[in-house]
Amino acid sequence: MNVQVTPLDGVLLIAPKVFGDARGFFLETFRARRYAEAGIPDPFVQDNHSRSARGVLRGLHYQIERPQGKLVMVTKGAVFDVAVDIRRNSPTFGQWFGAELNDDNHHQLYVPPGFAHGFCVLSEQADFLYKCTETYAPDLERSIIWNDPDIAISWPLEAPSLSAKDAQAPRLKDVPPADLF
Repeated sequence: MNVQVTPLDGVLLIAPKVFGDARGFFLETFRARRYAEAGIPDPFVQDNHSRSARGVLRGLHYQIERPQGKLVMVTKGAVFDVAVDIRRNSPTFGQWFGAELNDDNHHQLYVPPGFAHGFCVLSEQADFLYKCTETYAPDLERSIIWNDPDIAISWPLEAPSLSAKDAQAPRLKDVPPADLF
């Protein structure tokens, strides 16, 4: 696999080796030792699968007290996937990294604890899989508004379909300091 270090410390873009021929393809999506050697040491404790339609934007989500690291990939369709650094003392606080993940490039993004995460769907439909280093706790989940002008993410859509919760999320500057890392 090829691991690309991004401008955000700990966020990794991973291109697994894909073995393909006329019959299809095979790729290894995870092997603990190999991923630990690449800088992803935390054990994963929960796997999730979501399906969304074109134009859906989910995020920017994070979890306090029991923060989650996420290893994300798309098995069907295409998404623009984003990590935002919300570690108060980080030199890249408030900065973002984004990459297209799709069923052709098979790329994965590792988003460590201390980052908000979100994605928008570029294809008619997308199946999004992610491994988490901590279990989901709805009472600990927080959000930052997707179009925060201080973060200035270059989303590839202008009017996404949002959940009510995501549409009412605060800007990063309005998040209580106790809810940041």
